[in-house]
Amino acid sequence: MSQNAIETIVIVGAGQAGASAILELRANKYEGKIILVGDETHLPYERPPLSKDVILKPEETKIEILSEQKLADLGVETIRGNGVVKINSDAKTIELKNGDIVAYDKLLLATGGAARRLPNFDALGKHVYTLRNLEDSQALVPVLQAGRRLILIGGGVIGLELASSARYKDCQVTVIEMGPMVMGRSSPRVLSEFLLAQQRLAGVDVRLSTAIADCKLDGEEVVVTLEGGEELRADAVVYGIGIVPNMQLAADAGLDVDCAIKVNENCQTSNADIYAAGDVATQLRDCGNHRRVETWENANLQAGIFARHVMGVEHPTPNPAWFWTDQLNINYQFVGDMAAEQWVARGDVNAEQRADSSFVLFGVSNDIIVGGITVNAAKEMRHLKKLISKNAAFEADKYLDLSQDLRKLVK
Repeated sequence: MSQNAIETIVIVGAGQAGASAILELRANKYEGKIILVGDETHLPYERPPLSKDVILKPEETKIEILSEQKLADLGVETIRGNGVVKINSDAKTIELKNGDIVAYDKLLLATGGAARRLPNFDALGKHVYTLRNLEDSQALVPVLQAGRRLILIGGGVIGLELASSARYKDCQVTVIEMGPMVMGRSSPRVLSEFLLAQQRLAGVDVRLSTAIADCKLDGEEVVVTLEGGEELRADAVVYGIGIVPNMQLAADAGLDVDCAIKVNENCQTSNADIYAAGDVATQLRDCGNHRRVETWENANLQAGIFARHVMGVEHPTPNPAWFWTDQLNINYQFVGDMAAEQWVARGDVNAEQRADSSFVLFGVSNDIIVGGITVNAAKEMRHLKKLISKNAAFEADKYLDLSQDLRKLVK
């Protein structure tokens, strides 16, 4: 089928990847029908603010990506609150919850993921929360009140961002992390130690290498028993221990899956007319392995790859992977390989320093700059991206000299 013959593209999942795919398709002059199918009743919205501004400033925070009017202007047909229950790849149709059948020429699965569950906590029902969608975030607004005792299970990005929001609201906060580091999956040790120190300076009780033995309700309190026997009591528990990709539709349709939907460099699944993007996709990388990346930027990048491939447009050279987090009024940005052999600081990485100070970390492997982190130094991120993209050699005397403008060192 030629690109001009593609009459209908169906996008399943009205999140970041789905919204970005629509914008990319229209930007690349796709003139056919686009149908956006979402199981939520909302229009596409941003997820990063859910742990921060949606809780702290719910009345003034706008998270909508595509408004009703914008979707209409783009000529998109939207189906909301009526998710997909089956893909028939032979007939090139999807079946919706209400039984309707929708035909496609090309199908994009951007179904994201669901919170990984802790059944013992779920069984308590009352006072136990997760954070994955807008309703989850809105449910936490009345929970995070001054003086309330909050236990956060999981010391990843969401856990630390929620700890920050809860402390802003003057909650008493305990974070329980089974691993030896906070943000251990996405942060080198030097930065993890800084993050941990900032949380503790803000009054957060962070427990590392800590396992939970039991949990129960005692009246209006949640009682969490640690493996050592210590009991922690709280008014509410929020757990965030990662996500499970929503890939059952793909598995049921006979597509290749591992921990998620396997896609090639063009975001195609094992069926050439079905693509996947965002948290639900595990993509073939240059190293020859499939890898899944849970970032806002990756959802946009893969949506763009899908749209350009459908339209026969060449992909631009990919930028190094980038993401960010805001915690305790500190902005952290990450780019490139967080598993670099060594990390070297430009500036003073003093864990006791004030939150308004700043520094840059260079990740170096084989004397080449492969990763970078900025702390309250967002303006330097573009320079780090350039250095990583051109495989720049790390010259300590040059890049660590604070009297030198980093911008001028990047040719």
